This record gives sequence, structure tokens and C-alpha cells, in this order.
Amino acid sequence: MILGFDPGRDKCGVAVMERNRQLHYHQVVVSEQAIATIGSLLQRFTIERLVMGDQTTAKHWKKQIEMAVSTSLPIVLVDERYSSLEARDRYWQMHPPKGLARLIPQGMRQPPRPIDDIVAILLIERYLVLGSPEC
Repeated sequence: MILGFDPGRDKCGVAVMERNRQLHYHQVVVSEQAIATIGSLLQRFTIERLVMGDQTTAKHWKKQIEMAVSTSLPIVLVDERYSSLEARDRYWQMHPPKGLARLIPQGMRQPPRPIDDIVAILLIERYLVLGSPEC
């Protein structure tokens, strides 16, 4: 399984997905709880690597994770450009609008909650597509 992590200053997205793209977990957490959440997920799932975005505070988060995680978990940085826009579209695929909201063009809709967890899902998918030799 792969742990996806979208790092941020205020909030972070986390997701756990198998290589066959079966999603097991996704959540948005406040940044102060991100390391504890990652530790909890490492105990709960058999994680083979962590995939994280390469932009906002990535180097800082990578160091923090490496210091906090006692195993030699490989951490792979993935290009996260345009992932927030893609995540917004994915949100509406996962949660189609109902009622009158369906009449609003998708490009004008705003998700009613943070979508950092969906970004984490997309980072895993980008890793799987662009991939590693073992994919």
C-alpha cells in the first residue's frame, strides 16, 4: 500500500491506496496532527512507501517525517502542479451535486470542504502512472 501526503502549512491531506487503486483511507488533518496521523496509518496499514507533493514546504515535511518514523520508509516526491484544480474536479466525480446545484457549471462550483485528501489520492495516482520500476 502507498500512503499519499499533501503537505501544507495549515492543513494536510492523507490517503492510503493499494497499487490496484483500491482506496482504503482519506482525510484532511490540521498540520499539527499530520505526523501523528501518519504514524497511526503506518501501524494500521502495511505501507511500502510514502508519496508526497513536492511544492509547499515539502523539504521541511520530509525531514520531519524521516525523524518521526523509525522505519526506513521510502519517501518519494511527486510533482503536484495543478493538483488542486484536478482535485476539485475529482471531488465532484466522487460527490455528484444534487438538486439545483446540478445546474451550476462544474467550473463554477466550489467543494463545500477542504480537498487536500483528494490531492493526496491524486499524488498516489500520479506516482503509479509515472511510476517506479516496480509498478
